Amino acid sequence: MGRIGILFLDNFSTKKLIKSNDLVFSIYGLGYVGLTLAAVWLRAGAKVIGVDVDASKVNEIMNLQHKFVEPEIEEAIKRGISEGKFLATLDGIAAAKESDVKIVTVPVYLKDGAPDLSAIRSVAEVISKGITRGDLVVVESSVPPGTTLFIGKIIEEMSGLKMEDDFGLGYSPERIYIGRGVRDIEERYPKIISGVGPKSTRALKALYEVVCKKGVLEASDPIVAELEKLFEGVYRDVNIALANELARLCSALGVDYNEVRKLANSQPFCHLHKPGAGVGGACIPVYPLFIKKAAEEVGEPLELVTLSRSVNLRQPKHISNLCVKATEILGLSKARVAILGLAFRGDIDDTRLSPTYSIINCLLNSIRNCDVIVHDPYVAYDRILLDMNISLTQNLHEALKSRNIVVIATNHTIYSNLTLREIMQTTESKKVAIIDAHNIIKDWKKPPKGCVYVGSGRPWVINI
Repeated sequence: MGRIGILFLDNFSTKKLIKSNDLVFSIYGLGYVGLTLAAVWLRAGAKVIGVDVDASKVNEIMNLQHKFVEPEIEEAIKRGISEGKFLATLDGIAAAKESDVKIVTVPVYLKDGAPDLSAIRSVAEVISKGITRGDLVVVESSVPPGTTLFIGKIIEEMSGLKMEDDFGLGYSPERIYIGRGVRDIEERYPKIISGVGPKSTRALKALYEVVCKKGVLEASDPIVAELEKLFEGVYRDVNIALANELARLCSALGVDYNEVRKLANSQPFCHLHKPGAGVGGACIPVYPLFIKKAAEEVGEPLELVTLSRSVNLRQPKHISNLCVKATEILGLSKARVAILGLAFRGDIDDTRLSPTYSIINCLLNSIRNCDVIVHDPYVAYDRILLDMNISLTQNLHEALKSRNIVVIATNHTIYSNLTLREIMQTTESKKVAIIDAHNIIKDWKKPPKGCVYVGSGRPWVINI
């Protein structure tokens, strides 16, 4: 048996161990999800070892120089370090040896359009070198169906231990919204769990019941739980595609999509989403491709999922086309474009797969004489923009000055508070076109003299 043998304990004993600081968690991957989970378990009373392959990140966290996205996370990590209950390390094998529960949160990316399980495999191999009898392994990463068992088989082969008999294994999808993750886990959503057998499921249930006020929902099989998480993202992708298409129709018909949406959603069976610049992040654009890969393997075509992904991939081009039309309306010989927002979603700094990158590429390919600058209040440095030779600033005045095309690409709160007059005055240009990809400008119906406005779900309003 391992340090404590959590797999073989009853619910009461597990809860008692957490609250008495005797249970040790190792968390593999210290991204948004990993740090959120670390904070949650620290707040519950456990000891936590965070593992990451990025030495600079580990050093930043231990020196409290990391940019934590939530005050609850920063506070928990800070207190954990001071009390000797938290350690960030590069040594995953030592972490596995010293912990009772190993949580996997490393991402699964795409390689040549297919899921890349190399990081998952690497973590499984590391854990197998430190796991002992009675330990529990929990996968929280969003993964293609069947990945949990894939991890289990690697651990079995390398450690000589058997799933369910010697070590516990299960899947529990993370269900957090960046910026409020701690509260999502502790207060907002029920936790979904599924073990590879009854002992694993019982151990998972006992753990998460300690921290999840909304309770725990048991899936009958890890594949069910894995699919549940992916289906959440696919649902969003399909409905965003629908919103983007209906928004374009509203614009062409000369009406405001926001108004139509509000009225339609007064019916409880209708839940129209908001349009935007596209779909970004490491989740929603990726999950449909996980599902498609699994569907291909069993011969099930997913036509709607495929089409929706295509619609959302084209949305940045649609925004770029609006810019092209704006240059024609204004009669510009040179387009000086300010793109407001690099993060894929409002009020965060996450730029992974952001539609802004695609908008920039489309603009540079569509407008012969085009100069672009990007503003984001949350992003101070970006390697991709640097390689593209595109300027990035956190100074809004600097971004807007002398610009004649302004694209609101991210729905940061700071942009929703802007007026057309403020934008135009800051540019100091006589003619300015404002392309509002998220329909967040409030005074859009009354543009000042020299201003052209269009939203992704609103008609053109021209005052030149």
